[in-house]
Amino acid sequence: MTYKSDFYVFDAEKPVPVTIRNYTKADFDELIGIQSECFPPPFPSELWWNKEQLTNHTELFPEGALCIDVDGELAGSLTGLIVDFDPLHPNHSWEEITDNGYIRNHNPEGNTLYIVDISVRPKFRKLGLGKLMMQAMYQVVIQLGLDRLLGGGRMPGYHKAAEVMSAEEYLQKLIAGEKKDPVITFLLRCGRTPMAIVENYLEDKESLNYGVLMEWKNPFKQ
Repeated sequence: MTYKSDFYVFDAEKPVPVTIRNYTKADFDELIGIQSECFPPPFPSELWWNKEQLTNHTELFPEGALCIDVDGELAGSLTGLIVDFDPLHPNHSWEEITDNGYIRNHNPEGNTLYIVDISVRPKFRKLGLGKLMMQAMYQVVIQLGLDRLLGGGRMPGYHKAAEVMSAEEYLQKLIAGEKKDPVITFLLRCGRTPMAIVENYLEDKESLNYGVLMEWKNPFKQ
C-alpha cells in the first residue's frame, strides 16, 4: 500500500504545497540530516538514524515509513511498526518495543501501530507538519484495520517540577491545561490520549526516564 497525499499548508497567509508520502532509499541522507538538525550535539550522533535502520523501515514496513515534503524540500518524517500490544500489561521500554529503532520485531499480525520516531526540521515547525503526519498515520491504522496507534511521549518539562509533584500529578496538570509540555501537549493536540505512565521508558534526564503511553483508538474498531 503506497501512501501519497498532496495539499497546502499556510505560512502566514501564503499557501505552500506539501506532500506526505512513503520515504525511500533515495531519502536516507536527507533523513539522517533532519535527525542531526532535530538532535544536535551534545546529543550523540550515533543515536541518529543509520542506513541499516532506515532500510529496515522501508523493507519491513514501508506503510509505516512516512515523510513530508514542503515545496519540494524534505521537512520531516514519522516512522512506525506493528506490534501485538496488551493494554493490561503496558510496561515496556522504547528500546525493546522498537528493537532500538531497527524494527526487526515488526509483526504484521499485530493489533497496534507503534510510533518509533517523529522528526521535523526546526525551520518548518511553525507549519504544523508533525500533526499532519500523525493524522496520515491514523489513516494507515484505519486502512490496515488495527486497533490503535500508540507511542511513548517524553515529558521534558517534568524535571523542573519533580520535587513538588509525581509524574502522574504532572500529567494531570497537563491534561487540565494548568501546565504545558512541548511533547505531551503536542500529542494531546494531535488527538492522542494518555494510557499509562511507564518508568524507565527511555534514558532521558529531562523526563527522569518517564514516558507517557499516548493512544489513538481506531474509531471503526470500538
